Amino acid sequence: MTHSSISQLLAATRLNGLLSTRGGRVVAQISRPNSPGNAYVSSLVELTDDTAVPLTRGNASVGAAALGEDGTTYFTSKRVGTDGKEADDAQLWALPTRGEARELASRPGGFGSLHLAGTTLVAELSVHSQATNEAEHKKLTAERGEAKVSAILHDDFPTRYWDADLGPARGVLAVAQLPRDLSIAQPTPAPGTDKADKTGKADEDAMKQLLHFSYVTMPPGRLTSWHADASGRRALVSMTESTDELLGFTNLYLVDLSNATEPRLIRAATADYEYSSGPISPDGTRALVGREGVWTETASVTSKAQVLDLDTGECTPLWPQHDFWVRAEWADDATVVAISDDHGRGSVWLGDINDAAPKRIAGGPGQDLSFSQATQAGERIVALASGIAVAPHPVSIAANGTLNAKVTELPNPADAVEQVGTLREVEAVAEDGTPLRAWLRVPEGEGPHPLVVFAHGGPWGSWNAFTYRWHPNPFVAAGYAVLLPDPAISTGYGQAMIDRGQHQLGGTPYTDILALTDAALTSPDLDSERTAFAGGSYGGYMANWVAGHTGDRFKCIVTHASLWDTESMGRTTDNSGWDKPMRSQNGLYNPQLFASDIVAPVLVIHGDKDYRVPISQGHALWYDLLTFSATPLDEEGRTQHRFLYYPDEAHWVQGLGNARVWYQTVLGFLNQHVNGTEPERTATLG
Repeated sequence: MTHSSISQLLAATRLNGLLSTRGGRVVAQISRPNSPGNAYVSSLVELTDDTAVPLTRGNASVGAAALGEDGTTYFTSKRVGTDGKEADDAQLWALPTRGEARELASRPGGFGSLHLAGTTLVAELSVHSQATNEAEHKKLTAERGEAKVSAILHDDFPTRYWDADLGPARGVLAVAQLPRDLSIAQPTPAPGTDKADKTGKADEDAMKQLLHFSYVTMPPGRLTSWHADASGRRALVSMTESTDELLGFTNLYLVDLSNATEPRLIRAATADYEYSSGPISPDGTRALVGREGVWTETASVTSKAQVLDLDTGECTPLWPQHDFWVRAEWADDATVVAISDDHGRGSVWLGDINDAAPKRIAGGPGQDLSFSQATQAGERIVALASGIAVAPHPVSIAANGTLNAKVTELPNPADAVEQVGTLREVEAVAEDGTPLRAWLRVPEGEGPHPLVVFAHGGPWGSWNAFTYRWHPNPFVAAGYAVLLPDPAISTGYGQAMIDRGQHQLGGTPYTDILALTDAALTSPDLDSERTAFAGGSYGGYMANWVAGHTGDRFKCIVTHASLWDTESMGRTTDNSGWDKPMRSQNGLYNPQLFASDIVAPVLVIHGDKDYRVPISQGHALWYDLLTFSATPLDEEGRTQHRFLYYPDEAHWVQGLGNARVWYQTVLGFLNQHVNGTEPERTATLG
């Protein structure tokens, strides 16, 4: 049952995102296992009211995509040659409503995100730092490769980001004019489209570079996000740089895509606030931007959407009386649709930019959905919905501004994942009187069942949506109840919930989780003597903290991509915002200081390419566990701790085979220490 539950989860076709046009066209990006079943392949599917029509097929994954109002689909993909390997250079393709997909461009470094504005295509490109045009970029890139130079000379922070080494290329915006008539191009079939030949190989002689990109003059710093207007005239860009005493802060610039004028600094970061770009209104006069309050030793992180006048640079708060963190899009020139976390679920909001607060039109307490996207598509809002026990699927929401608008499911190109066990809520009261809640998944049968507590990451987050990584199904199928608590610092409960734990990462969030655990264990179908604790990222920090403060209360601990030494973390992470606000907490809430108090066996999991929580944290934790912990040795005098190390994974385990091993290893560790059964070592681990 356990192995079949893991296989069902990992083999499911997944809905990754939605694209839409103002005219109402909707396209979904999905991923599914490839033919050998050892990796995921992404593709595009067009959605109508009653059908889901595949646009791309085969084993060549689709990267970025953009939709034309005329029905043309633009996407990036790497051609698969006769040797079965992807080409070194990614290609940009155009698939019309009828006919074959045509290659428009190919370049070293490929393509980032795309934006279509009439006949103007705006693309984010990775460009050699000394190149001023595509010809120079190709030449200089080739020279670096032929010389086998991998060195990078840095002059800013960070030098790497999440799972990527930064440099020596830089991110720039580039524009190209699309052919008025794609039929003038030689018909080079795109790999995996309905019009491709059986081998997926295009005729090399027929290939023509139909698009010629011109670089846009960029502001100083590293491009981190951008949004172009509907006319293709200008773009709002977020640039991260270090100046004066601000390390890795983000400024907003307005960029002229025609290069007629120099980039204009429109919102500068301060020691208290920084800004992120957001969508530009259909008429091109305003933008929705994020203003993030900087976490300091005395201030909490805040997130407020603002309306930016692109001509004057003035900002006004969006919905000043609304307390939730939102992700907003334009419904029209004066109306905004937004999503937010909401008490273990999610909500969709709609309101005028001058309203004090929006109306909730879908979601909220009392239902089981959360929303990760919501955009205007014709006369309706289309959204990507999921829930703790509901896999991501597309929905349509009436956009008439009424409360509790009808949510209609669209044809789903992804697989629904059957829920294992039953789902219910747990409530508790914190030490300071704050109401607390959690989700609880319980196996079928009377029990009593062992319990594993999952601490969420972030730390700003919530257990309110479907996840393929820390999914309860394989654990519930193995007989474990799974508790998903939302403690202090969780989103969807208002700013006060953030403030409660921001300056005591091992304080209030810890006592909140224990309060919810105690409340859950009052149920007769749970076994209070057989419990375990697990978490990743900030949840891994909490797992480490729990390990050093609860003795043998939990039979074992699983800690993934975890913060172990919060002091050294601040000097090695790619996150410039960690060190200073943690300086006053390091002496109080550093898990490493309590290594000698750890009694329960610990499974450490870490990826070498994790630059947010560097692998040095995992190595230090492993050394300290073997050197200082009070965990008894096994009968042969060897450690009961384990270290599952991924040389090629980052903060998240994304490889299909590696994910399967993750579930098998975690469950084997739980079974050994919670249930007393001998773990099975999967053969693929060697």
